[in-house]
Parts: sequence; structure tokens; C-alpha cells
Amino acid sequence: MSSNQTPVLRLRQVGFVRAHKPILTNVSWTIEPAQRWAVLGANGSGKTTLLQIAALYEHPSCGSVELLGQKLGKADVRELRQRVGFVSASLAQMLRPHLTATDVVMTARYGALEPWWHTYSQADRLRAEQLLEDVGAGGLGQRSIGTLSSGERQRVQLARSLMTNPALVLLDEPASALDLAGREMLIADLARIANNPASPALVMVTHRVEEIPPGFTHGLLLRNGEVLAQGPLEQVLTSAQLSACFGISLELGHRNGRWHAQAQTPS
Repeated sequence: MSSNQTPVLRLRQVGFVRAHKPILTNVSWTIEPAQRWAVLGANGSGKTTLLQIAALYEHPSCGSVELLGQKLGKADVRELRQRVGFVSASLAQMLRPHLTATDVVMTARYGALEPWWHTYSQADRLRAEQLLEDVGAGGLGQRSIGTLSSGERQRVQLARSLMTNPALVLLDEPASALDLAGREMLIADLARIANNPASPALVMVTHRVEEIPPGFTHGLLLRNGEVLAQGPLEQVLTSAQLSACFGISLELGHRNGRWHAQAQTPS
């Protein structure tokens, strides 16, 4: 990275408290352009809250958040959010099932959920169709999302997240509802995006190292709302650190660009 580039996202000593319960504590994290991050942790470790703060949908209880050098609280959050693509189950549930896949992608142009709230150009529609093509969903454009499989809907969401030329794309457990075939197709799609130098910075939250696509460069491990480790993926993903993260003795392996883990067998 050249010295004059601004980090895409910078969190400094971020904490988050809900109902008097600490969810995140003293989280500092910097994402640079072209980095691809995997965030791992057990249930309740704070992963989704961390992503919601990164997407500017939650404000931290303490600490600071900067997106592209602009500090949360001192900039127009509605404009800043347009620089972040967000894929989550909660968004999928908000989409009306009769909308076509093309409309779902196109409405991200204004952060909307319905096409009649704004006026769209032919260029907007063509871009949406091209993005669907790019993620392997080119034949789905005129189908209603209610008729699509879970894997197909995830591809549509992925295309939607890219509609505004974001600087950062956040994926909250994108493979959680997919069967094996759908998961593997999604991982292949994400690997293609990750290996494209023109793609935005990526962050994917997951429970499973098996879901980390080839081409991802960095990792962050969360345990009980605190950062256990972060940095280049091959330094973060070790058997010892993954075991500490999930509270169980794990054996970690890496083969053909993919990670895998299993509980250690007693000798």
C-alpha cells in the first residue's frame, strides 16, 4: 500500500455495551484497501455487533470509528453508508419476495428496498444486470427472489452489495443457510472477487475456517468481545490460537488454498 492511501476503516479502542452488558471491549482494527479479512469467533463473541459498527448501523459506546478518513459523528452517516456494501440475513428478510433479482440489486443505488422510491436510469439497470452476471447469477435477473434458492439469493445479495462501487463489503455469515453445493459456489464467487485487484476491501464473518475463500489475506479472532489475534491470515490461524478462540483443542490444516479444523483426537 502506498503511504498516501487512507485506510478504508479504522476502529480505535471501540467498546459497545447493551443493557449494561459489554459486547465489545477495547477493539482496535484497521482495514487497508485490497485487504480481505475473515472474522472468526464463537457464538456471542461480538462478531455481528462488530460488523454492524463497521457498517455504521451501530454507534460504539466508546472509542472512535473512521470510514475513509471521515469520523463517525462528524460526517453525514447516510452518505458514508453508501460506501459500504452489506450482506446479512436481516437485510434478506426485509426484501419483498415479489421483487425481481435485478430490482433488488438496482435499488442499492440509493440504499432503498423498493424500486418506486427513486428514479433509476437505464444505466443503473444495466449495471445491476452486469453485477448479477459477474457473480454467476446472470440468468436470474427477471425472477422474483421469493422463487430463488438460498444460494441464489445470496448471489443476488452479493451483487447488490457491489452496486454503489463501495470501498468496503461486509458479509455476515453469508454461507450459514446454504447447503454444501450452495456454500461451495458462494466460496468460489468470493474467491474470484478476492483475487480481483479492482475489488473493494472485504470482511467476512464466519464460525468455520472451512468457509474462508482462497485469496483472503487477513484474520481477526474474537473471544468474549475482545480481539484475541489479528493480522495476516497465516499468522493468525494457528491451532493454538484457534483453540483459544473457541475454547476447545483443535487441529488446523491448510490444503489447496482452503483451511480445515477438527477437534484433536485424544491419544
